[in-house]
Amino acid sequence: METSILDQRPLFDVGAEIRIAADAKEIYEAVSDLPRHAEWSTELRGGEWISGTPGEVGSIYRGENFRADDIVEWAPLIRGIWHTKSEVMTTEPNHRFRWRIHSKTGEPQELIWTFEITPDGDECVVAQKFWMGWASPGIHDITKDMAEPEKRRFITEWAAKLESDIQLTLERIKKVLEA
Repeated sequence: METSILDQRPLFDVGAEIRIAADAKEIYEAVSDLPRHAEWSTELRGGEWISGTPGEVGSIYRGENFRADDIVEWAPLIRGIWHTKSEVMTTEPNHRFRWRIHSKTGEPQELIWTFEITPDGDECVVAQKFWMGWASPGIHDITKDMAEPEKRRFITEWAAKLESDIQLTLERIKKVLEA
């Protein structure tokens, strides 16, 4: 029997990096401010802190997102406006900021976003990464009626979408911070 791609661990481990002509403090302050992500995110449009103090480990941010109809258009994805809850996991000022997404029922998932900042002369190398350990309940829901070849196609296309989103996000952050 063939092993399902959904049993692969990690399911996703994608990222990219870019050089930004700004200091680590300025970059960290921007990427650790989740409401500011609406300035450069491909899907996040806004939101609010619903618990804790902004930027502190354990604080929860409820984001409002928008997904267009042409994103992996053949798959049964949430389209239009949808919401996420993000929990701050790691705050290492001027170096690393990490948060994870909660499931619809509120449980933390192995769905982790990270920014890492490495000073290099007058610039910094900024990396953004996305890691998903086990397939999330959302991935299982999206693929529940798919045969294994369709599941593999979806994971491949979703990984490409994530990689593209990350690269575009980094380019937008660079543009904002270097303006």
